[in-house]
Amino acid sequence: MSVSCQRPLSTMSHPNDPKLKSFIDVAADSDFPIQNLPYGVFSTPTSAQKRVGVAIGEFVLDLAALESEGLLKVGEGVFAQGGLNAFMALGPKTWTATRARISELLRHDTATLRDNAALRKRALLPRNEVQLHMPFAVAGYTDFYSSKEHATNVGIMFRGKDNALQPNWLHIPIAYNGRASTVVVSGTPIIRPQGQLKPPSADAPTFGPCKRLDFELEMGVVVGGASQMGHMLTEAQAAEMIFGFVLLNDWSARDIQQWEYVPLGPFQAKAFGTSISPWVVTREALEPFRVAGPTQDPTPLPYLQQKGANNYDLNLDVELRADGAKDYAQIARTNFKYMYWSSVQQLVHHASGGCAMNVGDLLGSGTISGPEKDQRGSLLEISWNGSEPIDLPGGVKRTFFEDGDSLSIRGWCQGDGYRVGFGEVEGTILPAKE
Repeated sequence: MSVSCQRPLSTMSHPNDPKLKSFIDVAADSDFPIQNLPYGVFSTPTSAQKRVGVAIGEFVLDLAALESEGLLKVGEGVFAQGGLNAFMALGPKTWTATRARISELLRHDTATLRDNAALRKRALLPRNEVQLHMPFAVAGYTDFYSSKEHATNVGIMFRGKDNALQPNWLHIPIAYNGRASTVVVSGTPIIRPQGQLKPPSADAPTFGPCKRLDFELEMGVVVGGASQMGHMLTEAQAAEMIFGFVLLNDWSARDIQQWEYVPLGPFQAKAFGTSISPWVVTREALEPFRVAGPTQDPTPLPYLQQKGANNYDLNLDVELRADGAKDYAQIARTNFKYMYWSSVQQLVHHASGGCAMNVGDLLGSGTISGPEKDQRGSLLEISWNGSEPIDLPGGVKRTFFEDGDSLSIRGWCQGDGYRVGFGEVEGTILPAKE
């Protein structure tokens, strides 16, 4: 597949160049400058057809419209589809060329779109007037447990300081396979789950609504390439297979989980809902923000050792709005750079036993917590298993979610005069269905 360009890519500025400007006005604190160009799927009140677009400032650029005008020649109708899977399947060379072409069309000194009023009206749509949908069809979902701070906090709560980390945790990226069917886009309400509950003081379980409903602050890796069953991946191969990232909230029923997770791990406690942001920020857009992760001691086995800096300096804010409240209140702020096991290591390990990876697989990073108390990425940690209630405006207190509560997560990388952001992932808790 080829991408149509007005001039050779070698003569263009790199799409990550901090000096690039668009003919569209973009505020300095916008998540979506020309250096970002995240992909999403949208429809409009006048057209229910789901198609692919990119966010630029306060607008969405309709890639299907550009495709129909012959300005993007990637694949037959690839952007007129209701998901990114077909585009991702074309591979990294096409991803790179397409992003460069879109960047070129949006530059302040490119007349093609800038000076065509009719095409601008058709292809540039106000972001607040479109409906956003799931950006890709999730082929499979795996959730990791890769923050040392989070794992240590949880271990101290339930096993004590001397046995906080299990013996395998420093050697292997721990994970469980979740349900792709209940991964939903931001704004989708989450119904309080029901399940078996057994407090430590009870002799037998009962069945009913979860009473200790939680969130988990995560990043999601969107896998854009496939691997062959029975074959391992190198660090370089795994990195190249990553198309991009989304914000991810893995909602968790802590009381259901406490009863069911031994010996096989979470099941119903995690299967009821996982929320992701509607915009997929590409791996290439995040390239300027790559950093080395924490020192890994002991040294991982050879197949997990890294030559590159595979973590990201990515700020994360978490806000909670209590039922009936007008405004959100910040309850945590942390950074993706603290993760002990990187996304590349997670993908390498996932395939290491022979598991075939598919286009559209989603890998949750695991809860992202930092070393400080205000950097904890779950209510379980923030309220220390319910023993330290959170104070919210108006005298409201929370240990876990009540019905009607909403949670919003935002994330961004800060550049020199611009930021590369993800928008938000938001969800509101609805009562259990009896």
